[in-house]
Amino acid sequence: MMKKLLLASLLAVALPAVASSGDSEAGRKKSTTCAACHGANGVSASPDFPNLAGQYEDYIAKALAHYKNGKRKNPIMQAQVANLTPKDMADLAAYFSHQQGLAVKH
Repeated sequence: MMKKLLLASLLAVALPAVASSGDSEAGRKKSTTCAACHGANGVSASPDFPNLAGQYEDYIAKALAHYKNGKRKNPIMQAQVANLTPKDMADLAAYFSHQQGLAVKH
């Protein structure tokens, strides 16, 4: 009984993480519109737009979802995410999170 309870607990924790993972290659293909502001690989040339490269995957996915549901307010981003599906957002998050972010000098 204890083994079954432990296994069920592990699955409950692991499955949402697996289910929410996006496809980085699909995200790359979907990212062309993003490049106009955030750069081709997620490193923006302008301080007006945040760098996406190297951000945590779940952070990017959640930020996109918040733009879509109105929790984050930005007319440009709200228009950009209006037609994105949860899969699209997961794929974009996977792509940008796997890009090389800016290096910090120590």
